[in-house]
Amino acid sequence: METSKKKITVQILNAFAENGKGGNPAGVVLNTDALTAENKLEIARKVGLSETAFVSKSKTADFKLDFFTPNKQIAHCGHATVATFSYLKQIGALKSSSSSKETIDGKRKIELIGDLAFMEQLAPKYTDVSHREGIILKSLGLSKADLLANAPIQLVNTGNSFILVPVKNKAILKSIVPNLNRITEVSKEFDLIGYYVFSTDTESTAYDATSRMFAPSYGIEEEAGTGMAAGPLASYLFDVLKMEQNSFKIQQGKYMKVPSPSLIVVILQIEKDKIKGLMAGGVGLLQREIEIDI
Repeated sequence: METSKKKITVQILNAFAENGKGGNPAGVVLNTDALTAENKLEIARKVGLSETAFVSKSKTADFKLDFFTPNKQIAHCGHATVATFSYLKQIGALKSSSSSKETIDGKRKIELIGDLAFMEQLAPKYTDVSHREGIILKSLGLSKADLLANAPIQLVNTGNSFILVPVKNKAILKSIVPNLNRITEVSKEFDLIGYYVFSTDTESTAYDATSRMFAPSYGIEEEAGTGMAAGPLASYLFDVLKMEQNSFKIQQGKYMKVPSPSLIVVILQIEKDKIKGLMAGGVGLLQREIEIDI
């Protein structure tokens, strides 16, 4: 007996593109109210990008967003959120500069400035991981001497957990060859999305930091632009490295095997020297449209 096939249209957008280039591709599927979680996982697997966002109706926000990697559903995804809302703005589905999304992890505000979409994240929570510093360094092929002085490796969460690893310079960052099996073990131990390795030694004063993101436990060897990691990094730059500013420009993806430089802008909401929340965002550029059979 032949099962009936459905054709699903997927928009591919590059989120956090810089000057019309680079960025991190995400799939966006509109009007997905009739799709099951199994359907969404199958589509995400066939799209084959790190994340695909599925947009449906919401009773509590403007839109409901579900995010799937090729192997599982995740609570939040910065670059797929930016891609979705930037696209909704471009097709005229958003009339106002403020919007909102419902996710499996609650409701978040979205702000739009021109074609840039910004997503609300929570105030940072810090967790000491110094007792596992040895294994974290080993998983990146680094030694203690490669780390930035007086800057601890730290787990930071503004909605998702990442281990932040500050290295001395961009040459060290560029030369990292990650041990993906070891990173997966550490990621499972701490319930991480992955590692965000960064340096404040950048090639241009246009950036406050340059970074690389490894999330093998989610099937992502390295990602070009991660909004949910840039939020923790901006918080770390403010709280730990004492960079006294409320807006940060984070570069990512420059040192991938196939470089895809991304620019993520993070705006901190500061009250009495404390971060109360933040918005991370960038632009989404429509690349192409594909059809998937399920």
